[in-house]
Amino acid sequence: MKFHVQQAVRAFILLAFSALLFKMHYLGEMTKFINPKYELLSQIASILFLILFFIQSTRIWTLKQHQDLSHCHHDDHDHHCSHDHGDSHLNSRKFISYLIIILPLVTGFLLPAKVLDASIADKKGGMAVITNRSFEKKQGSNISDQEGPVLTVDPSDPSLLKDRKVYTKDEYNHLIQKLEQSTSIGMTEEVFSSYYEEIHMDVEKFKGREIKLTGFVYKGEGLQPNQLVLSRFLITHCVADASIIGFISELPEASLLEEDTWVEATGILVITTYDGLELPMIKVTEWKVVTEPKEPYLYPINVKVM
Repeated sequence: MKFHVQQAVRAFILLAFSALLFKMHYLGEMTKFINPKYELLSQIASILFLILFFIQSTRIWTLKQHQDLSHCHHDDHDHHCSHDHGDSHLNSRKFISYLIIILPLVTGFLLPAKVLDASIADKKGGMAVITNRSFEKKQGSNISDQEGPVLTVDPSDPSLLKDRKVYTKDEYNHLIQKLEQSTSIGMTEEVFSSYYEEIHMDVEKFKGREIKLTGFVYKGEGLQPNQLVLSRFLITHCVADASIIGFISELPEASLLEEDTWVEATGILVITTYDGLELPMIKVTEWKVVTEPKEPYLYPINVKVM
């Protein structure tokens, strides 16, 4: 019997990737990296890695006789094999390749999953992203053009909105109509991104209405001492495309709140000007510090266009 070190390393890598994906699902960490609609794909990937591990494990030990017969070198014909069976010596090129593959495994197992925070918001553009997004929405872009699977439940029943990720176009229009008719706006996780875009498209329409939301404190440049941004990160596919959205909020205790503090606030929508652009602002009437939500990120509503 001959033991093949590199084949064993490859088998270990496959098993480790399978274990890492399983661990992230088991601990509920997967949604800190990807949109929940891709969870099934990552579960399938974990199973495929496990299957490939079992296939690869058959190559770790081989009979010496089998090794001699299956080798590509044939003395009679002076023929040499041009491909690698995994038995060649470990050179610098292979070593670097293994390191690159193993790096995400090391970070995945040793480093805790971290939620994006205010420091990341700064690196991603901060207030510039918020104001640019508002400007773009005023140019007429509309989320209702998104496509996705069909869902046939009635969104008028609030109990059915839980865990909803997909709407038909009619259902989505009904949801927006409900927003336009409401005197009190509840920015729940499910509707946050859509309501946010609608409010920024026509701030005047929603001026004076009560609004309630939960977000983390972000203090961007150019804000007054009594102002902060109640923010959330919006993820379309994964954390790599995460963008910050949020409302400038005004409250006397703003300077006492540290960045990344999660706050649940109720207030009145008004209009303010930031960097020459009109933006919605919340004059906070009630607020309290809360713990970080189990699902800190927001995801766009997928709309099926019939």
